[in-house]
Amino acid sequence: MPPSPSPRSTVREILQPAVVVGALGYFVDIYDLTLVAILRVPSLRDLGVPADQLVDSGVSLLNWQMIGMLLGGIFFGVIGDRIGRLTVLFGSILLYSLANIANGFVTTFESYLVLRFIAGFGLAGELGGSITLVSEVLSKERRAYGTAVVATIGVMGAVVGGLVAELVHWRTSYFIGGGLGLALLFLRVSVAESGMFSQMKAAAPHVKRGDFLSLFTRWPRFSKYARCILIGLPSWFVVGVLVTFSPEFAKALRISGEVKAAYAVSILYLGLTFGDLASGLLTQWMGSRRKVVLGFILLTVAWTAAYFLSADAGSRWFYTVIFGLGAGIGYWAVFVTIGAEQFGTNLRSTVATTVPNFVRGAVVPITLSFKYCKDQFGLLPGAMIVGGICIALALWALHGLEETHGKDLDYFEPA
Repeated sequence: MPPSPSPRSTVREILQPAVVVGALGYFVDIYDLTLVAILRVPSLRDLGVPADQLVDSGVSLLNWQMIGMLLGGIFFGVIGDRIGRLTVLFGSILLYSLANIANGFVTTFESYLVLRFIAGFGLAGELGGSITLVSEVLSKERRAYGTAVVATIGVMGAVVGGLVAELVHWRTSYFIGGGLGLALLFLRVSVAESGMFSQMKAAAPHVKRGDFLSLFTRWPRFSKYARCILIGLPSWFVVGVLVTFSPEFAKALRISGEVKAAYAVSILYLGLTFGDLASGLLTQWMGSRRKVVLGFILLTVAWTAAYFLSADAGSRWFYTVIFGLGAGIGYWAVFVTIGAEQFGTNLRSTVATTVPNFVRGAVVPITLSFKYCKDQFGLLPGAMIVGGICIALALWALHGLEETHGKDLDYFEPA
């Protein structure tokens, strides 16, 4: 029996360039991704959007960004399987960095929409590309630690984004995000391509790589892919509805004290930081992805109930509930890892990159459904209906997925 690895060798493997740079890349990704929610009110007011249109215009901004992420997820996922994991990481960060710098110069709402679409397209490649690379370069015994590091450091980008937004003009926040992304390009030079991918590319050139449509040609494969997407829906219901529009919900719940979107997003992602770290460590210690995700979805249910039961409470309690919601949806990296581990090397990047972006893209039907239900039933009942559907779908999807903790990833999907 081989000796157990020493703690030093474990730390050395986990903190290799692919993990560290992946974590920093996700940090910049989350910083840029959450700017729309953080800067929605001041930026739209500055562009002359009337006060009674701030919610609907905010929904449009978020939806254009998410549509860009949905399309970008397909593009960069396929590129990652056909050309290489590093190509995705370089291309995506360059595109969204330039788009965010340009965002700082917008003068019309229409140009704002277009640039959020372009930024979303670029942002789509970062998380999936990083998780794919980390999953393939780390041993199966330690990859949960690696993805936990990526997620924990990455989600702090939203916390920093919220703090920066309080200190500088909204345009400067976009300039900072773009500058951080361009600086990260230089660090990416130290990262090597996945050996698992390179070996498959050399040893099995006949294997078709990055065939996105093949995910829909066989029912078992499509069913597995769809379930990987559905388990992430509660996360973006929380982000896209409960937190993005937390000032409006606070008024409806008669919360005493001002509730700011920037603070709410920062506190949510602070909770998400703890949740991602805890979920990553728990999957390693418990030897199960599915059990941990189930526990965190149920935790999200509990904090969502607390959110709607916070009538007449103070802003401090409301922010505490938002922190709890962040901890509850802190299974994001585990959810993306589950998607990466469900499929072979020739489809892994395609799945790992499209799955989180399809969930992010699901913000479009989620927010449109929320808007419809809000108009039909009121703000609070409408949100409850949409949230209940998202959580029910996630629980159903999780029930049908296989356990992938410790699974050998060195294989490819048949045609």
